[in-house]
Amino acid sequence: MPLPSPARILATACAALFLAPAPAPAQEDAALVARARAIHARVLTLDTHVDISPAAFRRDAANYVTGVERNQVDLPKMEAGGLGAVFLIVYTGQRGQLDSTGYAAAYAAAMEKFAAIHRLTDSLAPDRAGLALTAADARRIHASGRRVIFIGVENGFPLGADLSRIRQFADLGARYLSLAHNGHSQLSDSNTGERDGVWMHDGLSPLGRDAIRELNRWGIMIDISHPSKQSMMQTLALTRAPIIASHSGVRAICNHSRNLDDEQLQGIKKNNGVVQLVAFNSYVKCGPAVDSVPAAERKRATVKDYVDHIDHVVKLIGIDHAGISSDFDGGGGVDGWSNASETFNVTLELVRRGYSEVDIAKIWSGNLLRVLTDVQRVAARLQATR
Repeated sequence: MPLPSPARILATACAALFLAPAPAPAQEDAALVARARAIHARVLTLDTHVDISPAAFRRDAANYVTGVERNQVDLPKMEAGGLGAVFLIVYTGQRGQLDSTGYAAAYAAAMEKFAAIHRLTDSLAPDRAGLALTAADARRIHASGRRVIFIGVENGFPLGADLSRIRQFADLGARYLSLAHNGHSQLSDSNTGERDGVWMHDGLSPLGRDAIRELNRWGIMIDISHPSKQSMMQTLALTRAPIIASHSGVRAICNHSRNLDDEQLQGIKKNNGVVQLVAFNSYVKCGPAVDSVPAAERKRATVKDYVDHIDHVVKLIGIDHAGISSDFDGGGGVDGWSNASETFNVTLELVRRGYSEVDIAKIWSGNLLRVLTDVQRVAARLQATR
């Protein structure tokens, strides 16, 4: 392995100085904390949803390599907090019309974000981060001491009416895609239809059904975090591969349309998929007692509140179907895990609750990587028999 560059040495030193993990409470059992730190150092920690701004991937400004103060995630914060891998998100909001003009604008925005992520791993910091396309890539990059970068696509809006773009996105590194975001797309209804009871497709559109087949064919995991429940249940009936919820919570704990009820969780278990529980304050902790308080005065959810969601999924559908996500730089964060430098606190809470190292390794990355491998295995079979 080549010697680290002076810039990398400087960045690592700065990270250690300014972004050291938060100390454990004084009353915490020292042996438990030490065990948690050892586990945290050994497992591959993977956060499946981190939003980005292309401006943070330019050379001529504070960026993902040098650190961006306002960002919850960048390479120095990942290194300081022991966050080994992230899905950086190609996100486009549902702002344009469902027509050729809207599709063109969304496609251009998506391509800009693809380019920004590739810039990070190709030229800005190839010695500190690598793009992963498979589970094997992720483990190889992690073993080299670098951060693992995956790409996820949030919203199928940029596909327009051209489903050949699914293969293009796969070739660019996309490894999951959500058919909708906050607003109905040309492919699927959104969870936001619960606000007014207005639906566009009653689940998936005919084009969305075709998109499910193409996503299976090209090895892209189908993400059901933003589409409606009806869309998700139809997806389960159509897909030939496991699915994921890239950043959702448990509806039995927090009754929000972005969260999954127990029927949906059972469907994901039957499909052999995974739910990446999200540390987004208003999806972790909600209800009349919370919502009646003005937002500025509302007490934030804590890491303990967050891990309650993990516990629910593990108890209901099993250890093999739970994962972790933050939605950092997209509104996410709870008290104790407010940015990537505090990632250890999640592992510490899992250890406090009696999860073994094997369990923690599954929750942090093993389950998601298993699903990715299964999806790619299905894709290889479909391409071979088509």
